[in-house]
This record gives sequence, structure tokens and C-alpha cells, in this order.
Amino acid sequence: MSLVLDPAAQDLLFREARTANAFTDEPVTDEQIQAIYDLVKYGPTAFNQTPLRVVLVRSPEARERLVSHLAEGNRAKTAAAPLVAILAADNEFHEELPTLFPHFPQAKDAFFSERPVRESNATVNASLQAGYFILGIRAAGLAAGPMTGYDAAGIQKEFLDGDHTPLMVVNIGRPAEDAWFPRSPRLSYEQVVTTV
Repeated sequence: MSLVLDPAAQDLLFREARTANAFTDEPVTDEQIQAIYDLVKYGPTAFNQTPLRVVLVRSPEARERLVSHLAEGNRAKTAAAPLVAILAADNEFHEELPTLFPHFPQAKDAFFSERPVRESNATVNASLQAGYFILGIRAAGLAAGPMTGYDAAGIQKEFLDGDHTPLMVVNIGRPAEDAWFPRSPRLSYEQVVTTV
């Protein structure tokens, strides 16, 4: 018998879930984020690479610094969110491949010795992991407000160690009653899928 999520779980992750724009003041704990990561770390990536890096912005001082790098429309909701995460791609992810891809440890040098290849893979696979992270937030009964309206160079300089490229900022928490905009349209199956 195949395993299929029940319709309520599908609703929680997809059909009823939306980007949250307002949250209650209930805190998001480190234990909740740990549980989310311990779930989503199993999502597939190429060569089992794990380029996603997460910076949790908790202190008021750090939040103020982050908000100053956001687009005007994102500032108030980020300032008020219970927790904010910066999701980034580690462009030196390949250094971990001998451990993460033990049946072919040479993949580090065979495929990722050139910088442009590494950057491209880091962006694609960390973005994939960011999608898993958002679904993990929803699976934990929380809501996510992912945003890409920000000064990337400013966030990189202010918050990211090493060779990391910011991908998105995600507000996290329990959704407030007025958290949602009306559901926006989606493309139909026929508009997206082609069979050859």
C-alpha cells in the first residue's frame, strides 16, 4: 500500500497555506526551529549537497539592522514577526561532500572545482532546501512569510559569514487573524504541463 498524505495534511502544506503578512506575538522557540530542520534536512538535493545556511535574527539590535536593509513594504511586518530567518547559499558547500556523499567523495573535485559551477549548484540546491524549509514551517503548524525585497549586498555584509549568498528573508510565527491576502490565481495544469 502506498503512503499518501491525507487531504487535511495536503491542505496544511499547500491548498490552505499562504504567505503570512501578520503574526501573533507567540514566540517561536529554538526547539521548534530544530524540529523543522530535523525534518526538512531529508529533502533531496543533487549529490546530497547541503548548501542552505540559516541565520536566525532574534535580538532587537540585529532585527533593527536587518529591517534597514529591507524594501519599505517589508519593514513593518519583519519588525513585528516573532522570528526572522535569513536563508543563504554556501558557495563552498563542496567542502562537505566527502562526508555527505561518501560513496563518491571525489565528487568535490570532479564536479565542483570551478567557481561558476559551485555558485550555480549552491543557488539551485539551497533554493530547493529553502522550499523544504517553508514547507517544514507549515508542517510545524506555523506560517512563513518569505521575501526577496532587500539589499542583498547589505545583508551579506551585515549577517553572513564566509562565502554565502542571501536567497530570502523569512518571517516565521503563528499567523494572526488578518495574516492573509486573498488567494491569488494560479496557472492551470494545461498552461504548465507539456507531454512529449
